[in-house]
Amino acid sequence: MKGFAFLEQGKAGWVEKDKPTAGPLDAIVRPTALAICSSDTHTVHAGVAKPNTILGHESVGVVEEVGSLVKNFKPGDAVVVPCCTPDWEATALQERGANNAHDHGLMASFKFMFHGDGVFGEYFTVNNADANLVHQPENVSIEDALMTVDMMSTGFHAADNADIAYGDTVVVFGIGPVGLMSIAGAQLKGAGRIFAIGTRPNCAELAKKYGATDIISYKDGDTVEQILSANDGQVDRAIITVPDVSCMNQALKLVRPNGTVSNIAFMDPGDSYEVPTRLWGLGMSDVTIKCGFCPGGAYRIQQLLKLIECDRVHPGEMLNYKFEGFDKIADAYDAMDKKPRDLIKPVVYIR
Repeated sequence: MKGFAFLEQGKAGWVEKDKPTAGPLDAIVRPTALAICSSDTHTVHAGVAKPNTILGHESVGVVEEVGSLVKNFKPGDAVVVPCCTPDWEATALQERGANNAHDHGLMASFKFMFHGDGVFGEYFTVNNADANLVHQPENVSIEDALMTVDMMSTGFHAADNADIAYGDTVVVFGIGPVGLMSIAGAQLKGAGRIFAIGTRPNCAELAKKYGATDIISYKDGDTVEQILSANDGQVDRAIITVPDVSCMNQALKLVRPNGTVSNIAFMDPGDSYEVPTRLWGLGMSDVTIKCGFCPGGAYRIQQLLKLIECDRVHPGEMLNYKFEGFDKIADAYDAMDKKPRDLIKPVVYIR
């Protein structure tokens, strides 16, 4: 089979591989639609995958084959595939309240690309299929379903970690796809005023549609000062979705005592973070800082799909660059890599 893969640091391209076969608990899936993520381009530029590893982790598809112990799925089923597919027998997941993204260690439930081939192949493997795959509802569009698997799940996890209460004022750093879904999640959790920091016009328009009340641009001056002035003081919660460690101390300037800072951004491993004690209330502020990685599994995606079915949110609106055909994965990847100013998120339809 053919796949779009990491070849070497800074280079991606096509490879030929054997078609995968299903283990007892696995399913083999043929993708029908794929989305490109900035994580795919970062993987290539950083060189953090094994050579010839197929890229991609955002997919909906059709079951091609199932293992002998799979009970809930059969060939021909249309499925939604979470980007994180935990090994559910992992001891770490038995801990109450544990994020299932870390089954055998840090982010170890993120199997695609880092523990094996990703979804940009003609076929791919899903481990623990009964607990990780979701039947695609007939009344949910391909676009909306595709955006649940990572962007919506990740953004909503940021909102979960922010401990948002009814009426809270929330700041979201960044209005890319994850930032947009953090805004949507914050609104659904009951936030009142939502400040969104970003400048791209089409992203700002969607941010307002998803619940942002104020768009803050660095072009208009210091963003922290703008928010403190507009809000007449500090906010309750801050969500960071951009990989810039300077946002952490900006968030601490903005968040009141007993507030929360929630980071969902994947920071550069070469960066470090220092907190001036005055931003930490000299150690007395009772501000909570949380970080998190996208949870996975079937249950979470089923819950997100229910929100779409009930017309609460439509994340598929973020998909504004559209490509037709498996061979167009390379073009979609190139678009995500170059990031033209009007790009929000690219999708490839395979059908």
